[in-house]
Amino acid sequence: MLRSKKTIASLLALTLLGTTILAGCSRPSKETDTGGNSGQDGSPAPITLRMTVWGAPDELAAYKVAIKRFEDKFSHITVDLQHIAADYDTKLTTMVAGNDVPDIAMMESGTIAYPLAEEGKFLNLQEFLDNDPQINIDSLVPNLLYSLEPGHVIGIAPGPESFGLFYNEDMFKDAGVEPPPAKASEAWTWDEFVEAAKLMTIDSQGRNANDPAFDPKNIKQFGINFPTWWGGYSNFIYSNGGDFVSADGKTFALNQPEAVEVFQNIADLMNVHHVAPSPVQSKNIPGTNVALQTKKVAMVIDGQWASTSLAQSNFNYNVGVLPVMKEPMTTIVAGMFSMFKSTKYPQESWELIKYLIDPESSIDMITAGTWMPSYKSWYTENDLLARWTENLASRPSGYKDAIVEVLLDSSHQTPTGYVKNFSKIMDVVSPALDKVWLGQQTAQEALDGVAAKAQELVQGRRDIQQ
Repeated sequence: MLRSKKTIASLLALTLLGTTILAGCSRPSKETDTGGNSGQDGSPAPITLRMTVWGAPDELAAYKVAIKRFEDKFSHITVDLQHIAADYDTKLTTMVAGNDVPDIAMMESGTIAYPLAEEGKFLNLQEFLDNDPQINIDSLVPNLLYSLEPGHVIGIAPGPESFGLFYNEDMFKDAGVEPPPAKASEAWTWDEFVEAAKLMTIDSQGRNANDPAFDPKNIKQFGINFPTWWGGYSNFIYSNGGDFVSADGKTFALNQPEAVEVFQNIADLMNVHHVAPSPVQSKNIPGTNVALQTKKVAMVIDGQWASTSLAQSNFNYNVGVLPVMKEPMTTIVAGMFSMFKSTKYPQESWELIKYLIDPESSIDMITAGTWMPSYKSWYTENDLLARWTENLASRPSGYKDAIVEVLLDSSHQTPTGYVKNFSKIMDVVSPALDKVWLGQQTAQEALDGVAAKAQELVQGRRDIQQ
């Protein structure tokens, strides 16, 4: 998933913002932290770990800063950071095929990670979690682990990413329209959401979408920009009680009523209510921060990572809870750190992974808005929660309720983490949905039309024992 790659790289890029020293978590001394061989003086023998990442040149520079801190802590470890700027999955796959394998790699769950895991390329991180006195599964917020099957963890995300309803506060105030609520208990129903979007959609003559004279062919301001990739609509499928496959993992489920209703609702935003840009109109809609600041749109559904760029923009923005179909819900998406089975230094590699997912080591990136902490204590202990949610431009007034509370109470794992063969299934589904967004077919027609082909690709679920 491209979004995961971008946000994780940005996380480390923001390391350059500060020089926070890792603190707050007691750790063993360097002499006992890892299991490396000892030198003649009893100190650990020097070793080198190889790690692959993606990201732009400035992001690579930030990786180097973070790794320098790790090397300062573990003076016998050198990290050979290998930057793959483009075609990451292809190049890493080629490296693995040629036995040129790193110790640790940033991995994408929707594409490369699971094919390699199924070939037995990764160590099971569950064993490290079970035996580490400083961190375990209960230490982490929900949905950060990626597993091949129950008990077999192939990767750990450095932090969760969830979704919210971002909006321009001044636009709502000027229109005299009540803005999106922040609390899940007060969340808009879908119909209430549509009504607000109508009031905030304005044509070239200043008429909103409820006006009988409204001109849908000349819209200057859309009420909502709605994402049409699986991460965006998965929130509402889960909210409506649906899923990508059945609970037993045997049946394609996106043509079932719970999912079909969501797809049709989204298409109706574009083609019936005219409150969201169509795929064609979307080409002229900029990114979330610019779209809201320039008043191209009043609301945007986006990942919480959007708060970084919004914090750097000069306008009043806020975030509300997502509209609810049946119950509040958000999808957690993120890349992962995985350890290759071929590593000669599993314990040292584990120490590096632990360092990278420790909120203390990435506090600058967290407060900038790019990321959220991985440790549960940073959500449940008031002093830690305050460090990354209060008095920050990246954390508007609605953030704790709309993002933090929903993540803790009503979050769902990304489908890439539990639906086997996910990418191939979506290769069939996505072209069908394009016809729905364009108004060429109903959601039921489109999904029924590809159901048989998709069913052939269903291989089960990873979150149940099969």
